Amino acid sequence: MKRGNEWAIGLFLLLGLALGCSRSKVDAGAGGSEFETLVLRYQGNNGTVSPAELAEELGYLAPLKLEFVGSTTSGPQSIQAVLTGDTDFGGAFNGAVIKLVAAGAPIVAVIGYYGVDDQRWGGFYVLEDSPIRSAKDLLGKKVTMNTLGAHSEFMLKEYLLRSQLTRQDARSVTLVAVPPVNGEQILRERQSDVAALGDIFRDRALERGGIRTLFSDYELYGAFTAGSYVMRRKFIDQHPKAARHFVEAVARALKWSRETPRDEVVERFRQMMAKRGRNENPDILRYWKSFGVASEGGVIDEREFQVWLDWMIRDGELEPGQIDLASMYTNELNPFRVRATNDL
Repeated sequence: MKRGNEWAIGLFLLLGLALGCSRSKVDAGAGGSEFETLVLRYQGNNGTVSPAELAEELGYLAPLKLEFVGSTTSGPQSIQAVLTGDTDFGGAFNGAVIKLVAAGAPIVAVIGYYGVDDQRWGGFYVLEDSPIRSAKDLLGKKVTMNTLGAHSEFMLKEYLLRSQLTRQDARSVTLVAVPPVNGEQILRERQSDVAALGDIFRDRALERGGIRTLFSDYELYGAFTAGSYVMRRKFIDQHPKAARHFVEAVARALKWSRETPRDEVVERFRQMMAKRGRNENPDILRYWKSFGVASEGGVIDEREFQVWLDWMIRDGELEPGQIDLASMYTNELNPFRVRATNDL
């Protein structure tokens, strides 16, 4: 295994713990239902609403229900919970999904759930008076991001490579993982030189002023679906109807969020936060603009995985032919796949 996949191996080793996990109590509640289970366990993010949570709120997921088992701060952590059997689905950057599949993890991406567009994008920010103006200025500097080995790290490395810097140069940039909510504060306190800020955390920081953009993922790649919900293959095999219903519900929720006026979507999010009682601040929702998913219904385009697979091969993290693209994702559970195919 190439350098850079250590975290993937570590997470995969935890899969052994899943053998001791049982869904018997959860599945027992499905008696008399057409679905194999009526409860899907998941991790969420405080201060935000996910497409899966929206699907339940809109009634698309019924009679299935979501069971919140705790908060997560990153995609790799979310997938770890799926691998260990603590949750039934999780979400992560597609590049992180590739790493785990390459390490032998029996998971598959089933639907896109977040992305980048002209409204929802992530940027790398410095203070207004910072001397950092280019990729070369990042050498020897400290950059914070929500997690390592995922979306932000890929974007930073791509920015450096496009600026003709070598991999050795890139190693001089120190990457530090911090919770998304703390990135802005750490930057302003000058404990870091650059902070990766996305979505609502970005807009809140920009509103306060005193920072400027160095570059963004939207500038690098334009609009694209960046991350997918994943499930264990065994879970799909044992719960095919429930898995398909989940994907369909999320797809419908994504469509609803695109077709509904933004103010109405945000107000629905506020109502959800008030009901779920997680001690969250709903004021941050005023910065929400989009889930950023590029396709209708979250249908996965192979290019959304191919680009990161090619990137990792080019960077030496994977060998050519080491992993089959088709093994990483499936659109078979998504009813919107037919429409997407017809549009080709």
